[in-house]
Amino acid sequence: MAATGNGAQGPRGPLAGVRVVELAGIGPGPFAAMLLADLGADVVRVDRPGGAGLGIDPARDLTNRNKRSVLVDLKAEHGPETVLELAERADILIEGYRPGTAERLRVGPDACLARNPLLVYGRMTGWGQDGPLAERAGHDIAYIALTGTLSMIGKPDEPPTVPANLLGDYAGGSLYLVVGVLAALQHARTPGGSGQVVDAAIVDGAAHLAMMIHGMLAAGSWQDRRGSNLLDGGCPFYGSYETADGEYMAVGPLEQRFYAEFTGLLGIGETAPDRGDISRWDELRAVVAARFRTRTRAQWAEVFAGSDACVAPVLSLREAPHHPHLAARATFVEHGGLTQPAPAPRFSATPSSVHSGPAQPGADTDAVAADWDVPGLRTTRKDTAD
Repeated sequence: MAATGNGAQGPRGPLAGVRVVELAGIGPGPFAAMLLADLGADVVRVDRPGGAGLGIDPARDLTNRNKRSVLVDLKAEHGPETVLELAERADILIEGYRPGTAERLRVGPDACLARNPLLVYGRMTGWGQDGPLAERAGHDIAYIALTGTLSMIGKPDEPPTVPANLLGDYAGGSLYLVVGVLAALQHARTPGGSGQVVDAAIVDGAAHLAMMIHGMLAAGSWQDRRGSNLLDGGCPFYGSYETADGEYMAVGPLEQRFYAEFTGLLGIGETAPDRGDISRWDELRAVVAARFRTRTRAQWAEVFAGSDACVAPVLSLREAPHHPHLAARATFVEHGGLTQPAPAPRFSATPSSVHSGPAQPGADTDAVAADWDVPGLRTTRKDTAD
């Protein structure tokens, strides 16, 4: 693993000079703001007194790396005005409240854009800003359930498998919000451009992620039931198999030339049932499974090393940083004693880095007040302390 040191030095990335205000929340909003910070933006997180309520030690909340934090009580007398002053100096603002909450706190889009007509106001929600469910509570699992994406994951005779909160919160939520606010920023910076509101809803993003599957469904090459298709575990040469030591190997040689190498190295090249005969897929799966159970994960990893068989060991979160390929690429880095994924993607001319650890609530108030010329932050801090 590569180490970036414990200070605030290091390459800042292609968004250096872009200012972002993040109204503190949980989940996809903070992750989106972290992506912008990783890319070099000066992200100021407006934390609330008492924290976000998840009980995570702020010193280990990696989604707040590369940011700075100020404390503002939006319910206090000077709170909304202080946020508006920050928005006036920002390029992007991100909030993840329920629809209407930012307006009630007097920091909604109309108020912010009145102060800064070029501001990109990014809104991160699960259900979106309108629709019958817009004001209802929810979490990742409900959003991906409603869009049909959850129904595709898992075995046909078992409940759908929950993919942590990666598919909804972060893929369907954070990544689409980042694409949206950067696209809107480009528009704002063109001649005659203007600021605008970006409505990023997890249901929209999660549905959009399944675009190829919807195309296959329309073409008749995808069955609308779990575990029955080429890419959802229904295919015996696209899935995972247990090894002799209770670990797993991931298998995915879809193309014929890769499949031939796979079966040869597995030792079933001459005896495997015809992969083109779907009626024999269960038989083929049993043969592959039996072979994988004869050796450990490490032994199979060695067998397939250097091949084009499209086979890889299934590693745990703690194991992954030590894999030779990921170590060689510095896919994971260590900063302040915390191992974490490095910023992605990579840039040849404007490299990025982990240049500071998780922002501690309120720790950067004086620096931000000076850098952004918002002296009211110090007044707000006194209100918060009182």
